[in-house]
Amino acid sequence: MQTTALPEEVAKFSALADSWWDPAGAFRPLHKFNPARISYIRDRLLAHFGRDPAAERPFAGLTLLDIGCGGGLIAEPMARLGFTVTAIDASGENIGTAALHAERMGLSIDYRAVMPETLAETGAAFDAVLALEVIEHVADVEAFWRATASLMKPGGALIAATLNRTIKSLALGKVAAEYVLRWVPAGTHDWRKFVRPSEMVRALRANRLHVGGLSGISYNLFLDRWEVTSDLGVNYMAYATKPVA
Repeated sequence: MQTTALPEEVAKFSALADSWWDPAGAFRPLHKFNPARISYIRDRLLAHFGRDPAAERPFAGLTLLDIGCGGGLIAEPMARLGFTVTAIDASGENIGTAALHAERMGLSIDYRAVMPETLAETGAAFDAVLALEVIEHVADVEAFWRATASLMKPGGALIAATLNRTIKSLALGKVAAEYVLRWVPAGTHDWRKFVRPSEMVRALRANRLHVGGLSGISYNLFLDRWEVTSDLGVNYMAYATKPVA
């Protein structure tokens, strides 16, 4: 059966499954990355769904799918914001880690070791879909976006994130991050699989999605934090919506 999963990528992240919730471990950069990502996701979805930003659980009554959820670093905050969350990953080890942590936190999240194309075959659809730092790890990019778009309800929203394929991202997102600063394990990324914004936009539009904006996520060395910026040169996020008709 055709699948968007790359066995070597699944094995790579499965081997690190026990490290997801260690803020000083292999996924330390994601823990520092998360506040900026969550802020971007929250702001875009609040505006899209017309929800009250002052509410404790502004997204109550809405469903969300987190594709490539890893250990649940985004799924858990989304559940706390009120979404009914389904989170999927190709790695059963990641799902086991995520489910155990959610249980310990008292959170109800539907974790499944399943591929998006398999879930799409069931007819499942969600108000919001997240695909964060996953597209650069899949085998068939076109099939991935096709499945992702089909998992969105009409009127739904998508937030996607990846790395741009530029000389800057090769220097900072690959060489510096993996071999100089040791932010992530060596071999985490293949620069050739990074996705240019133009390629992202073309793929989303090919699946009849409306691209509402692109934003960069950049590291502020002086403040030691990640921020949403206009610089798409390395990390960036996209917001897209599915027409009602």
